[in-house]
Amino acid sequence: MDISVARTFLEVVKTGSFVSAAANLNLTQTAVSARIRVLEDQLDRPVFIRNKAGAKLTPAGEQFLRFATTLVQVWDRARRAVALPPGRETVVTVGAELSLWSPLLRHWLLWMRRECPEIAVSTQIAASDRLMEQVQDGALDVAVLYAAPSRPGVIAELLFEEKLVLVRTTPASRPLGPEDHVQIDWGEDFAASYQAAFPDQPNAVVSISYGPLALDYILATGGSGYFRKGFIRPYLEEGRLALVPDSPEFSYSAYVVHSTKADPGVMDRIRSGLRAAAAITA
Repeated sequence: MDISVARTFLEVVKTGSFVSAAANLNLTQTAVSARIRVLEDQLDRPVFIRNKAGAKLTPAGEQFLRFATTLVQVWDRARRAVALPPGRETVVTVGAELSLWSPLLRHWLLWMRRECPEIAVSTQIAASDRLMEQVQDGALDVAVLYAAPSRPGVIAELLFEEKLVLVRTTPASRPLGPEDHVQIDWGEDFAASYQAAFPDQPNAVVSISYGPLALDYILATGGSGYFRKGFIRPYLEEGRLALVPDSPEFSYSAYVVHSTKADPGVMDRIRSGLRAAAAITA
């Protein structure tokens, strides 16, 4: 398939309009329509329902959407691999969940620059489900994430074992009420464990999906929440946070996920760097 056809399909999906897609791609509307007709002929199915409001995906179009995204990603990855920067032997594509980038992946990038200057690196941030799909589809070499469900053709290796601990702002003598607790989204497993440990806890007044933002919030306003122990260690040492005595701790381990077809030599170097970075942040 012509990659330009897949790109055109994705642009129509994004904009919901053949006219807007044509403008964004610097094409005529006739050219966009022609590319979509080629796609529909190849699939032997219509992919869009056209009306005055724009273009809506058909069931066949919904099915093709994920594959179109993967086609474009794999093609872009292939182009990067062929067009290597001067002095580089290969390129690796690595993705991670947002909460793992600082400081783990920052240390890893510095390690790669120092220890593996012959390898070019392409990185991205995404949700765990999307990262798993991209590893499966070949769009990513490696993903680093907290939940690693079993998938065909994918290997998940434990990178480090983390703990989620309950901390509060200081001074500890200042009383905190239930409304001062910030609920942080650490995934379904944590939510179930938290509910079992605190069955009578009322719903949080403030819920935040990103740990560093939640930390900034409670440091500014006062409060409590569950955080990764390694991440908040400097704040404990500075006395800005304190562990809540006798509170339960929850396991929150990180994994390196890669395809069974990954180059063993490249994976050894990536793995060594990630373990070195994990040792610094532990």
